[in-house]
Amino acid sequence: MIFGRTERGKPPVEPVTLKILVAGGFGVGKTTLVGAVSEIRPLRTEELLTEAGRPVDDTSGVEAKGTTTVAMDFGRITLREDLVLYLFGTPGQERFWFMWDELSEGALGAVVLADTRRLEDCFAAIDYFERRSIPFLVGVNCFEGAARYPVDDVRRALDLDDHVPLVMCDARDRESVKEALIGVVQHAMARSSRRRAVTT
Repeated sequence: MIFGRTERGKPPVEPVTLKILVAGGFGVGKTTLVGAVSEIRPLRTEELLTEAGRPVDDTSGVEAKGTTTVAMDFGRITLREDLVLYLFGTPGQERFWFMWDELSEGALGAVVLADTRRLEDCFAAIDYFERRSIPFLVGVNCFEGAARYPVDDVRRALDLDDHVPLVMCDARDRESVKEALIGVVQHAMARSSRRRAVTT
């Protein structure tokens, strides 16, 4: 880049930056998802699980988990030259939910991660985004050893509205995560277009 212009003589593109939340229950893979796709070293606020937290931290199904996010995870991914997503992973435990209001400020949308072994753990996140009219997509994280169910069965179990996208994904796989994030952006933009059409 020379004097603020690219070598080909084109002015640099000023990218649109969008904020996306990654939410869901404790141990569902939010930190893994942000780390798998972020082009920068992710900011993590993880602390070790302690004996003091045992009565309130339900580790059923995630017994090997030794740390937990206490504030947020942060990462960034450039989807196109003109589109950058900032990712904010929310803490999953109920005692840290007070952070969600702060993190959701200005968010375009959210990915709610779900684990078929513990679907009830994502209900709080779904309710949160529905109440605040924040567009969201449900990503069923395909854990090793977890039973696979048809998408329609998972949709019914979560009691999702028809317009809410639901996808199968692997929080460890960059391309899988990327597709889920693109789905959130497309869903949020389509919803915004529908609302504008209604008001004009």
